[in-house]
Amino acid sequence: QVQLVESGGGLVQAGGSLTLSCVTSGRTFSSYAMGWFRQAPGKEREFVAAITRTSSRTYYADSVKGRFTISRDNAKNTVYLRMNNLQPEETAVYYCAASTRFIPDTQVMAYNYWGQGTQVTVSS
Repeated sequence: QVQLVESGGGLVQAGGSLTLSCVTSGRTFSSYAMGWFRQAPGKEREFVAAITRTSSRTYYADSVKGRFTISRDNAKNTVYLRMNNLQPEETAVYYCAASTRFIPDTQVMAYNYWGQGTQVTVSS
């Protein structure tokens, strides 16, 4: 079992920045590819970014490319999501997730473990 706890959400003005963190415990963190997803009210959960076990590759949704950066520190069992130039439509609960797949996936079903989420609210 893996437990994931997100933090770093909050209220930010449009154009602002936030950094989310997700600390894991349980099985070896470096055994998992990690991803970030978000879910706005009334919408489906959507892929944001993912990173391989060794940070060799990262993947992003087209809507966040160039503004968001995913990274991880295996020594600290933590994955991060740096978000710049946030927009009101990106208001959502942001979730981190762990996958046993070697190559990260953009699909929710590819992830085995999920955190409880952290709220990000972007005001206009």
